[in-house]
Formats: sequence, structure tokens, C-alpha cells
Amino acid sequence: MNLLKVRRRAKKRKPSFLRQEGHKEMKLEKKWRRPRGRQSKLRSGEKPRGRVPSTGYSSPRAVRGLNRLGMREVLVHNLQELEAALPEAAVVIASGVGKRKRTAILQAAATRKLRVMNI
Repeated sequence: MNLLKVRRRAKKRKPSFLRQEGHKEMKLEKKWRRPRGRQSKLRSGEKPRGRVPSTGYSSPRAVRGLNRLGMREVLVHNLQELEAALPEAAVVIASGVGKRKRTAILQAAATRKLRVMNI
């Protein structure tokens, strides 16, 4: 089976990891923070308390770092970095690049037939 499909199916089953007691306080963010309390039930791994991130939820090693199309993304700031990009990689132009340099990078990518992800 295609490894990208394996990753997609595994990520669908992955739970959303919530911060301990995050549902009780509005001021607590909804993103994950590791529980560090000595008597914390979530840290010790009691079943009904919630899930804790672990390596079992990670993607297969062959597809880590790939985008949805299965290509490695290369961040490009100038034309020299574009020349170093491999043909099977997807190009992402950095956000700090201005309009003039961005158009030059897009033209050079079109001549080399590179895929630009953020036009």
C-alpha cells in the first residue's frame, strides 16, 4: 500500500491531544502541554484521563517531511537556492521575498519545470 495512504489513515485515527484541565479554564490554551505534576493522573497514564502523544502516533519514516503530494518542500529565498533545488522537490517561496524577486524565481522555476507550491 502507498505510504502516503498509510499516513493519511493513521492521522485520521489520531486523537486531538488536549491540555490537562484545559476544558475547565478559558484562559488555558487548547494546545498540548506535557503534564508534570507528581500526582497527575494524565502523566501516570490512567486510561479515562485522555491520550498522551507518543511515537506510536507518528508517520512512517519514509514519508515524514513530505507534503500531501508526496514531494519534499524546499524553501527558496533567491535564485541561487532555486538552482540548488532538485527536480523532484516542490519549491516554496519564502514570505519575505518581494514582488520583483518573486517573479524572477517564478520565471526560473517555469523554465526548469519545477512545481511552486505558493504562487
